[in-house]
Amino acid sequence: MAPLRTALTDALGLDVPIVQAPIGSATCPALAAAVADAGGLGMVAVTWRDRAQTRAVLADTKHRTDGVVGVNIVADSNAKEIPTETHVEVCLDEGVRVFSFSFGEATPYVEQIHARGGTVIQTVGSAAAATSAVDAGVDMLVAQGREAGGHVQSDVGTLPLVPRIVDAVPETPVIAAGGIADGRGIAAVLTLGAAGAWLGTRFLATEEANVHRLYRRRVVEADETDTVYSTVFDEGWPGVPHRVIENRTVSEWARADRPERQRPGAGDVVAETADGEPIRRYEDSLAVPGTTGDVAQLPLYAGQSVGLTEEVQPADALVATLAAEARTALGDVH
Repeated sequence: MAPLRTALTDALGLDVPIVQAPIGSATCPALAAAVADAGGLGMVAVTWRDRAQTRAVLADTKHRTDGVVGVNIVADSNAKEIPTETHVEVCLDEGVRVFSFSFGEATPYVEQIHARGGTVIQTVGSAAAATSAVDAGVDMLVAQGREAGGHVQSDVGTLPLVPRIVDAVPETPVIAAGGIADGRGIAAVLTLGAAGAWLGTRFLATEEANVHRLYRRRVVEADETDTVYSTVFDEGWPGVPHRVIENRTVSEWARADRPERQRPGAGDVVAETADGEPIRRYEDSLAVPGTTGDVAQLPLYAGQSVGLTEEVQPADALVATLAAEARTALGDVH
């Protein structure tokens, strides 16, 4: 089969232009390593880990793979265990050379990462933000469309956003994110000028993803019309829009006319962590293995690509399938 070579694969030494998005607590060493072994870019979210936890998860990941693994850091969060510049230094010390930043500017950390031979990626939601990031020295961009799951940075759909950003920064590799779950979507964004595709929701439905079995099942069973874009689950990260699969928490809040205060059931304990800590309705708390209680009422972050996510696969098999589908789709086009 013809290789899927792009500016992204050439720059990072990948076999395929596929990135496993840093899907919060759902990322883990097993998932990132499986994607890296399959020739894609595996990602680990480290923002809310302390120094020891960050070192441990990166050491575990490095032990599992010789492939390329990066980290994601939320740049403007006030809930971080350690300052971002310290977090970056810890990751650099552990051998990480690919850093992605979201919800905030990567600018303050560009020099620190470049000095150690690293690559800086920033998520953006407009051409203006893309231009500013590149002018500040960012190496690559993620163009995240409104279709994306989890926390969302743009009000623009992926289809118009990607070519707009590609045209604004023609010398910079752009990775498309939002609404991509199969090889046809990857082929489509490559045709739009993107250098790669960033998939989150599809990787939730892998055997390695660190998610509760009910969450994984809802991702597989949901239709493209079953997600809701709102700020309903903003306790812990106020005011940041996100996309989730609709559940009773969402529907009862919507029936109450989406109040910002005095939300239905606010303060109710609906689940517990594996350590026995209470999880209250509307908390920004991911349903991971070991969570007990009414897990279905937690934020089930997912994008509109859930309608294309129909089975659970090992992550390496998924990468191979996506690449084969993309080659076929590109062959059909050309």
